[in-house]
Amino acid sequence: MLVVEAKGLKKYYDGVKAVDGLDLEIREGEIYGLLGPNGAGKTTTILILLGLTEPTAGEVKVLGYNPTREALKVKRLTGYLPENLGFYDDLSARENLRYIASLNRIPEREARGKIQEVLELVGLADVADRKVGTFSRGMKQRLGIAEVLLKDPRFVILDEPTSGIDPEGARQILDMITRLREERKMTILISSHLLHQIQRVCDRVGIIHRGKLVAQGSLGELSAVMEKGTHLFELKVSEVTDELLAKLRAIDGVVSVDAEGDTVRIEARDDVRPQVSRAVLESGVDLLELKGHAYTLEEVYLRYFQE
Repeated sequence: MLVVEAKGLKKYYDGVKAVDGLDLEIREGEIYGLLGPNGAGKTTTILILLGLTEPTAGEVKVLGYNPTREALKVKRLTGYLPENLGFYDDLSARENLRYIASLNRIPEREARGKIQEVLELVGLADVADRKVGTFSRGMKQRLGIAEVLLKDPRFVILDEPTSGIDPEGARQILDMITRLREERKMTILISSHLLHQIQRVCDRVGIIHRGKLVAQGSLGELSAVMEKGTHLFELKVSEVTDELLAKLRAIDGVVSVDAEGDTVRIEARDDVRPQVSRAVLESGVDLLELKGHAYTLEEVYLRYFQE
């Protein structure tokens, strides 16, 4: 099932194309990363999905509903964590959640148990009665996730959920996001510019540029597109010698050879691993490792933007 299905989505502001013919699909039960620089159209896309702004053209459905005509149904089933949280600093975490539960028309008796449940889930039960003004950025983000969970959403949108948080706090939030998918079967959309974190938790990513989705798929799928007609290998040896580099460059099909420390990176038109192994042996150095190059999400992202 597709939780989000958008076709030819457009949004213009005074003639400026914020979203320009965007096609987007998010599958049920996956964590999807939406990537792109500031001004690429990520926030506008999220606002359209939430029914907070109307598209200029195109079609979009969220959980089977049109966000423009059926906005309340979409909001009832969707949780949203904005980048800039808006809690009352002079209220405790529990009091903030109690107020939010009342806004969502959750009966008080039901809200008490649900608030305790989500506070425990995000690791804030021990500080539930402390004023939010004393919380760190990471603690406020956890409270934001607790707020999202109050109404048991099927689809969750997280906008920069780890921005401004220390590495350990970010790791804890990413682990929490993964658990939500695994234990509560939620579908999650993460908008972020922190590529190494997106790579860690997302099943698929979409790269948005000037309002268009220029690439979409798993890291493996995007890497395969980049490698079409090209093979990259990384070679580790006991010593990089001029003789070894000369032999590698002489192999038929090798396009380039670059050395850094004890690692040699080889780009070739064909799979030349047998010839590389032979060249190492003939050069009199020890072969420590020979593997295909694993692209990082940052490399994929930068390559698409260069193109």
